[in-house]
Amino acid sequence: MKILLTSTSHLDPSPLVADGHEVVVFDEAAPVPPEHRDAEAMILWGMGGARALAALRDTAGRMTNLRWIQTLAAGPDAILAAGFPDSVAITTGRHFHDATVAEHTLALALACARSLPRALEAQREHRWDRELGGAKPLHDPDRLTTLIGARALVWGFGAIGQATARLLTAVGAQVRGVARSAGTRAGYEVIAVDDIDAALPTTDLLVLILPATPSTAGALDARRLALLPRRAIVVNTGRGSTVDTPALNAALREGRIAAAGLDVTHPEPLPADSPLWDAPNLILTPHGAGGRPVGAMERIVRNARIVANSPAGEPIEGLS
Repeated sequence: MKILLTSTSHLDPSPLVADGHEVVVFDEAAPVPPEHRDAEAMILWGMGGARALAALRDTAGRMTNLRWIQTLAAGPDAILAAGFPDSVAITTGRHFHDATVAEHTLALALACARSLPRALEAQREHRWDRELGGAKPLHDPDRLTTLIGARALVWGFGAIGQATARLLTAVGAQVRGVARSAGTRAGYEVIAVDDIDAALPTTDLLVLILPATPSTAGALDARRLALLPRRAIVVNTGRGSTVDTPALNAALREGRIAAAGLDVTHPEPLPADSPLWDAPNLILTPHGAGGRPVGAMERIVRNARIVANSPAGEPIEGLS
């Protein structure tokens, strides 16, 4: 079958070609060319700005042969909202980004705990910051300086949250998760989101890996930031809309939290004139935690075989 593969996937299409498929690399931020609107499958991110979303909606109304979409993103929100008919099977990038986002989350947490933003500032100024070096207590009462023994709370305890928990545990943190309901997941205690306010005052490291939904918008607001101890670090590798940006900026500037590591912001991209850029003890990366799907082509090949062998017009069973 003909499969459209987004040009930003960085995936080698040769395994699909070896399976007998015709693979056409396309720009998902532009309308699909007329000669390729007969494709039966698409592999795309399903993210991006207004131009990409407009192209996705245009695609939804024009590709009448389309049977399957594989999104490389963990969440298919934009694709679901584009208006594709129910006959199009949609498979997500669940687990493609577990390892990379967890790795980036750990990097941000360590960078904050080890005061790397301040160290880099001193390096640029050719200044030996003696307050960062020398003998220090292992556990500073005023700020988190190590993940050894740190009380970490991972808010959003799906697959990525659990992968993050394992890495944090490996460096000595004491980890609990936060989800819609309490219980135990992957061997970790999980508290209900309704109980998070009671947990924040004893949290050293708060990690957010939440999706962008109406219920998570501004989840970490000024009130909840005020519940965190002054020594706490906030890391967000989920979605920028889950954090109240002005409130976080104020908390950093007023020293009400020790540091923050952000891979996502609201709005995104962060405007050049945003005061958040210059907030103290902040490390900011441009939504780079994921974007490198692990194991994607293997799953795509498996799913493509299922689609190709399923009778047209009938539900496709067994996709992963």
